Amino acid sequence: MDTISLRQARRIALAAQGFTDPAPGGVPDVRHLRRVLRRVGLLQMDSVSVLMRAHYMPLYSRLGPYPVALLDRAAYRAPRELFEYWGHEASLLPVALHPVMRWRMARGHSWGPPARLAKEKPELIKRVLEEVRERGPIAAAEIEDPTQRVKPFGWGWNWNEVKTALEYLFFAGEVAAASRNSAWARLYDVTERVLPAAVLNAPTPSDDEAFRDLVRSAAASLGVAAEPELRDYFRLPLAAARTAVAELVEAGELRPVRVEGWKAPAYLHEAAKIPRRVTTATLLSPFDPLIWERNRVERLFGFTYRIEIYVPAPQRVHGYYVLPFLLGDRFAARVDLKADRKAGVLRVPAAWLEPATARTDPSPGAVAEALAAELRRLAGWLGLSAVETPVAGDLAADLDRALAAQPGTEIRVP
Repeated sequence: MDTISLRQARRIALAAQGFTDPAPGGVPDVRHLRRVLRRVGLLQMDSVSVLMRAHYMPLYSRLGPYPVALLDRAAYRAPRELFEYWGHEASLLPVALHPVMRWRMARGHSWGPPARLAKEKPELIKRVLEEVRERGPIAAAEIEDPTQRVKPFGWGWNWNEVKTALEYLFFAGEVAAASRNSAWARLYDVTERVLPAAVLNAPTPSDDEAFRDLVRSAAASLGVAAEPELRDYFRLPLAAARTAVAELVEAGELRPVRVEGWKAPAYLHEAAKIPRRVTTATLLSPFDPLIWERNRVERLFGFTYRIEIYVPAPQRVHGYYVLPFLLGDRFAARVDLKADRKAGVLRVPAAWLEPATARTDPSPGAVAEALAAELRRLAGWLGLSAVETPVAGDLAADLDRALAAQPGTEIRVP
């Protein structure tokens, strides 16, 4: 079994995720969007909009400023290239993956309010489906009765019965997201009116074939990974994922390797590349595919990252919506950000230097200069005219100076 150094593993992972691909020569177009999607496999969605909704950010992190309409068209206009479904949490997936996600649709919800409602009120599920077929695309609010609330089930569950029925049908693949309205609510329609006929008519693989395809896709997107990370990418069942990994090893598509410092066995994808260097300087969303699996992030980068949006303010360490700053092949800093669109300002409540960076090159000043340039770039992409300097964090003073020294975007002091 070959041994890979930790630095090689980092570069393999970054190359697999598209961070070493050449930058677009002009305004990114649909070819660049497709290239990123081939790299990452899917985009996680999230409702938090304090900066930018999560599914838009991975393209920015890999392409730089791009027209967000590119992604909207791919997801919500014919001929669709993406569809919403449960991949890694709520996600945008390439339509070509629809057949290999049918195992999940066939199993349906087995937990919580949707499963309970389907068991207790199957006639309601049928009625909601008929109404969507007759009136779709339609939002849940257009047919829901706000007096009927399902029994709460964990954080965020406050749906009425119609919304719960729609989510049951969505999980089962009988309805799909035709688009989203201005409130970012799904507009549901029957799946045959949303997805291309060629995709819907494609044969359904066996469950075993689907699991192999999904592990294969995850391995290509990760480059090198342990089995739990290959499984987590599409949230696959434990036994099925382990079987698929073993079968891909036997077929020669995955190669067992040792990674320096890792206790768990690792698997290298057959097409993985080891670039000589990584020169990227970009901010990542908390929901970027590179950092989904936090244990892998710690093993690869020595970077401990936890999102703190659900932590009470007095207990937060780094801030509310904190983005890691990738500089070369390491995370050099992290920064708390908020897009104040009404004021036209990118607010930076805090900026922090990573401890490992503080002991090595590049210097804190060099990190601050690179981060200042990235904040200006991000502000421009978001349509914000000013960047507000940070007031907290051990990188705040250096970042203040770097922002002031660079021409361009207006700098504001809070």
